[in-house]
Amino acid sequence: MKATIKDVAKLAGVSFKTVSRVINREPSVGQELQEKVLAAVKELNYQPNLGARLMRGAASSIGFIYDNPNSNYVIEMQNGILSTCRTEGYELVIHPCDAKSPDILAELTEMLDRSRVGGLVLTPPLSETPAVIAALKKKKVRFVRILSGSHAPDSQSPCVFIDDKTAGFDITQYLIDLGHKRIAFLGGDIEHASSGERLEGYKDALKKNNLRIDESLILPGEYAFESGIERSKKLLSLANKPTAIFACNDEIAAGTLFAARILGVSVPQALSIVGFEDSPFSRQAWPKLTTAQQPNSTIAQTAAKLLINDIRSQRNDDSDAANQGFYPKLVVRDSSCPAAQ
Repeated sequence: MKATIKDVAKLAGVSFKTVSRVINREPSVGQELQEKVLAAVKELNYQPNLGARLMRGAASSIGFIYDNPNSNYVIEMQNGILSTCRTEGYELVIHPCDAKSPDILAELTEMLDRSRVGGLVLTPPLSETPAVIAALKKKKVRFVRILSGSHAPDSQSPCVFIDDKTAGFDITQYLIDLGHKRIAFLGGDIEHASSGERLEGYKDALKKNNLRIDESLILPGEYAFESGIERSKKLLSLANKPTAIFACNDEIAAGTLFAARILGVSVPQALSIVGFEDSPFSRQAWPKLTTAQQPNSTIAQTAAKLLINDIRSQRNDDSDAANQGFYPKLVVRDSSCPAAQ
């Protein structure tokens, strides 16, 4: 016979309500009681009934909502969230969407009504869209935002923020220290705040070193390989070519590397290339890409943990929202070197 919660309670010598609190990881149970209950759960191989939890109104799953063309980013985020869900006893509902859709708010509302998740992990650009945040607050849905910035922008929810501006500064300063003066910048999708933050860091580094900001070397675009190829061809056709390119992510950087190879531009001897994220693109390319390491899986694990803690705490005061920051670090590889004299 399959063990029940009452069997666990009897073996542990506690009430079944105490067992429920331990299984749901509520903080009100003491360490000694937790250990007794968990020992009984293990001995009986007890498996909580997620359907029963849902009927009682207890959260048994969280959702991951995203709109991002970068498959590596999505996979790392998904794996990170799943890792935390497995540890904490939650299921994961994954919902890709189009953040530009005029029906996005209705779509999210319908998804929430249908899936009855306990909360959401939001990634850019959804996490940075005021209308989405306002709609979730109105519906009283718990959520955690992964977003670009040096700090949490407000206290509406727990946040995991990535300091893209400082990383953008560090990358540009690294290239300047190598002797590069004509440094181009290839941005990502305008809807993503990360692109603007990295651009600000790039400009700040140029200003600090008294280098002119040449707008002809700053090309907006998409976080995509093809976009990197197209824009890099334009830059490398200039009479006064850049000697270094800061690409807003590794896919763009890989596209830049491809364009350079097509045009016969030697990397890194004639052109240094730096990406961002430390995705598989950066390690599989030849030469391997210098980049900024952004630990997406760890970021996702942290976001899921903040969300589950928020669900369990039943926090009502926005001022108590927990936050966690990440600071991408430069990883020097083979695609960059000192500027030719």
